[in-house]
Amino acid sequence: MSNSNHSEPSTRESGVAFSGITSPPETAGSLAGSQQLNSPTSNATEPPLTKVSAGFLAWVTIAAFGTAMAFIVPTSYSLAVRVSELAPDHEEYLGYVLGAAQIFYLVLSPLIGLWSDGTRSRLGRRSPFIIGGSILGFVALLGIALAPNVTVMSVIWVFGLLGWGTSQQAIINRQADRVPEEQRGRISALSGVANQVAPAIGVGIAAAVHSSTFLVFVIPGLIGLVLSLILPFVKREASTIQMQKGPAMTAKLLFSSYVFNPRNSPDFAWNWFGRFLFFIGLYFNTSYATFFYAQRLGLPVKDIASSVAIIGLSGVVIATVAGLAGGFLSDKFHRRRLFILIGALVFVLGGVTEAFAHSFAQLLLGAVVMQLSIAAFNAVDQAIVFAVIPDRSQTGRYLAIVAFAQKIPSAIAPPVATVILTLMATGAEKDYTLLYLVGAVLALIGGLLIFFKVKTVR
Repeated sequence: MSNSNHSEPSTRESGVAFSGITSPPETAGSLAGSQQLNSPTSNATEPPLTKVSAGFLAWVTIAAFGTAMAFIVPTSYSLAVRVSELAPDHEEYLGYVLGAAQIFYLVLSPLIGLWSDGTRSRLGRRSPFIIGGSILGFVALLGIALAPNVTVMSVIWVFGLLGWGTSQQAIINRQADRVPEEQRGRISALSGVANQVAPAIGVGIAAAVHSSTFLVFVIPGLIGLVLSLILPFVKREASTIQMQKGPAMTAKLLFSSYVFNPRNSPDFAWNWFGRFLFFIGLYFNTSYATFFYAQRLGLPVKDIASSVAIIGLSGVVIATVAGLAGGFLSDKFHRRRLFILIGALVFVLGGVTEAFAHSFAQLLLGAVVMQLSIAAFNAVDQAIVFAVIPDRSQTGRYLAIVAFAQKIPSAIAPPVATVILTLMATGAEKDYTLLYLVGAVLALIGGLLIFFKVKTVR
């Protein structure tokens, strides 16, 4: 496959080191390939990454769109519907279902990243994980649609999240392996827009077939499966069979895959912590969105799909334009952190608007502002992540650690939100106002940390 017209460049051309996961760490500057955005004291030994084609950017974006639809639609809508069917009046179970799956994935994701970095196959390092993860995720969605109770559903979703999470992470790894600094703003924006638009369209599809719970899970999952599987075969990786194998797996190596030294990589550490707080705030404001809209609109959860779809789709156009503009402008002007700050400030505005919303129009306005804020953040978030990875030969492992900053919040935010809603409830009425305000404050703090503390990225 390495000789195919569609395969990626050789290892030397792509600038990806396969010398093993114990290679000496690189600086953020050497990874980024641009002295304009990073430290001038680069000691890079690897050749710089070369520009990728528009076709590569397009197919990677399409794959990201597919995986986002397949696993964000369940977390934002269809799992809530399933919980309401299997355990009426126990919406708190949703937090336990989401949290348990995220914890399981968190434990395994660095090991999967380590495994991916060292994979030697004709399909390359990342494609086997895109293919295997997508298939596992789709089969799990079929199982959830047929699950007889919440316990079985919860167990199956563990494998569903593991599958789709692995596929999505492998797609991001391919971006980090191939995309140079001067194109990272646009791929960050494209991926961010895909992650926003796909769930909105997916919920719209779910709303159209909401009378059949089976189709609510299967159709978005099938779309995700098809779109994610196209990438490995249209834009194939070079074979890694002939590359030197990494070191033998040891207990010490396994443990080290979960950690990094903040003193040696301060920008990586501050960016990680800032993302952690931002995503806690985000998940406070999204995990219970279906129940929140149902309460504020006075509708049963089963009948809220159309409202959720309209609210989600309404911000798609503005989020798409804002996200793409932000990503391309950040490449043009070599500025990243400014867009993070803008995103955090706008998030506060959207969170406050939603917190005090009691009509469809107010909810719609808050959701549009919120999507705008996430678009600004997503426009450069991934570009910053790629720029501060300490060692490019360990991209899979470090991106799995970066994913902790998003996955840990997605695991702990729903249970913590459950506690807030339960303790502050007035009778059967949950206090979503407090939850959304707390989320806005945490997102703001996270954005401020990235803006003021990440020094080697402008």
